[in-house]
Amino acid sequence: MTEKQHPEKRQDDLPGTQALFQEEMRRRLGSSTDIIYRFLALGPFSAVIIFIEGMADPQALIEALHRDLSLFSEIDGAEPARGLKLLKERTITLGKVGEVHTLEQIEAEILSGNTVLYIEKAAGALSVGTENLKQRAVEDATSQSVVRGPREGFTESLRENTALVRRRIQNPQLRIEERKLGTATCTAVSVMYMEDRVDMTALEELRRRLNAAKLDSVLESNYIEEMIQDKRYSPFPTVYNTERPDVTASALLEGRIAILVDGTPFVLVVPALLVQFFQSSEDYYQRSDFASLVRMLRYLCFLLALLTPSFYIAITTFHQEMIPTSLLISLIGQREGIPFPAFLEAFIMEVTFEILREAGIRLPKSIGQSVSIVGTLVIGQAAVDAGLVSAAMVIVVAITAIANFALPAFNVGISVRILRFVLMGIAASFGLYGMVIALIILALHLCSLESLGVPYMGSFAPLRRGAQKDTFVRLSQRMKKRYFNRS
Repeated sequence: MTEKQHPEKRQDDLPGTQALFQEEMRRRLGSSTDIIYRFLALGPFSAVIIFIEGMADPQALIEALHRDLSLFSEIDGAEPARGLKLLKERTITLGKVGEVHTLEQIEAEILSGNTVLYIEKAAGALSVGTENLKQRAVEDATSQSVVRGPREGFTESLRENTALVRRRIQNPQLRIEERKLGTATCTAVSVMYMEDRVDMTALEELRRRLNAAKLDSVLESNYIEEMIQDKRYSPFPTVYNTERPDVTASALLEGRIAILVDGTPFVLVVPALLVQFFQSSEDYYQRSDFASLVRMLRYLCFLLALLTPSFYIAITTFHQEMIPTSLLISLIGQREGIPFPAFLEAFIMEVTFEILREAGIRLPKSIGQSVSIVGTLVIGQAAVDAGLVSAAMVIVVAITAIANFALPAFNVGISVRILRFVLMGIAASFGLYGMVIALIILALHLCSLESLGVPYMGSFAPLRRGAQKDTFVRLSQRMKKRYFNRS
C-alpha cells in the first residue's frame, strides 16, 4: 500500500525526540495523575518509560535497566536501533516483551496495563508485560453451589480464568482466540474451544457474530450474549452461562465453545440445549442412580413452577367437578369472604413474593435473609387472617416459589417466572383448554429455537435413543459404554 493511499499512517509514526514524544502522549492520554512518565539516561540515549499507576508495576524493569546500565555506554549514540535490540534481547528478562511502532499501538499497550519504553530517535518502542491488577482471589462459586465437587469459581481476571480451565484440560488441542470488543472499553474477550472436538460450523458462525457486534462498551458477558443469541425476543435463554471452571471444562470436552470476558466471573457457553439448563455439575460427582433421581425431580420442579398457579386458577374457576368433594368443600370454606377472584388473588400473592425476593437480594447480607423469611411468614399469615387471600393460595404460591429455586440455572428460573404470569392470565380466561393450547404453542416455540444453528430441543425432538444417555437420567460410565456400542 502506498503512502498516498494511507496519508494518515505518517501521523502515527513515532516522534524523533523525547520532548515531542512526551507531548504527543500527553495529548492522547491527557494529564491524568495516574499516568506516570519516568525519564532515564541509558548511556548516550535519552529514554522514557510510561505506565499507569495501579495497573502496572515496572519495578523489575527499572531494576534490570540499572543493572545493565554499563552496557549502553559501549554503544554509539547514533545507533538507537541497536540500543533497542540490546534492551529486548539481553536486559529485559520479563516474560512478555514486544515491539510497537505506532502511537496508536503504544496507547493501547499502556491502557492494557503494560509499560512502554521509548528511546529517542528509535523507529519503535518496547512494550513490557508488567500488569499488576489487583484481583479478587479464587473463591467458592456462589450462584452454582454444590455439596460435592470442586469449590472454586471464576474471578474477574481473564488470564486467571483461562488458567483455571487449562489446569483441568492439559491438552494441546485446547485453543484460545483473543479479541477486543467495545469501542470505548476495549474489553478483552477470549474464545476457547477444543480444536479436535468443536463443531467448525458453529465456531465460524460465532466468529461472524462477534465480528458483526458493534458495541460501544462491554462491561459484562451479557453484553455479548445479547449480540450472539439467535432469537432476541424468546423468554428462554439460548446461551448458557456459568461461573464454574469444571462446568466450562466439561462443555469444552463435549465440543462446545466458551466465551470469557475480562472483568466478569460469568463465562458464556455455546451452543446451548434446553437439557443443559437442567443439569448440574454435581450430577457427575454423585452416584448415577441418585443423580438420575434428582435430575427427574428438577423436571418435575420445572412443571410445578410453571403450571401450579395457573392450574389452581383453572380448576377453581371453570372445572370444579375435577376437585374431590371433600377438598372442594374445604376450598369453598376458605374462599368464603375473599373479595378477589382466584386470578387476582394469585396475581397479588405472586407479585408480593417477587417483591420480597428482589428485596432479599438487594438488602445487606446480614439482614437480607432474615427480612425475607420474616416478611414472607408475617405477610402470608396476615393476608390469610385479614381475609385477602385463602390459605390454599398461600400454599400454591409457596410450592411454586420453592420449585423455582430448585432449578439449577438461574436464567431458566427467570423464564419460568415470566411465563407463569402469562399462563395465569390464559387460565383465568379459557381454563384448562386455554392452558393446553398455550403449552402446545410453547412446545412449538421451543422446537423452533436454535443456538448457533444447533436445534435447542436436540435431545428431545426428534427423540433418539442414543441422545437419552444423559438427558432424563444420568447413566453410569459403564452403562454409557454399553449404550454407545448398541446405538
